[in-house]
Amino acid sequence: MTDRLLLEEFLPYRLVRASELVSRRFAARYRAAYGISRSEWRTFAILGQLQRTTATEIGRQSTMHKTKVSRAVASLETRGWLTRHVDEVDRRIEWLTLTASGAKVYAELAELARSFQKELADELGPDAAAALDKSLGAVEARFSVTQA
Repeated sequence: MTDRLLLEEFLPYRLVRASELVSRRFAARYRAAYGISRSEWRTFAILGQLQRTTATEIGRQSTMHKTKVSRAVASLETRGWLTRHVDEVDRRIEWLTLTASGAKVYAELAELARSFQKELADELGPDAAAALDKSLGAVEARFSVTQA
């Protein structure tokens, strides 16, 4: 049959598969070190980068469903790593910030992430790592504007 789709040659499938393989490998590290889930890691990473944001913005940036973000926020709050503050002007908005202990854990997680990225780049080699970075940038630039 000549009209069969070969997934190993289908770029969307390959991108998702590659992402999942790398993500699982990194998840094993932060899970072992801090006992956090993938959703908690993404929430933590975005909040740490932005310093102050909303759950809605975390969902937008991470492409996670709002229920996953909500659970992650609740879990991180229970651990004492983030706080919520209701906006004084628009009481429907809830601002999220890291606590002092959350900022400390975030700094450690950020270092873990940088170390993991360096290890990955070293495994790929400088030429392949640079080509991958350029290619991913091109895909993101092309599709971030046209896709919601």
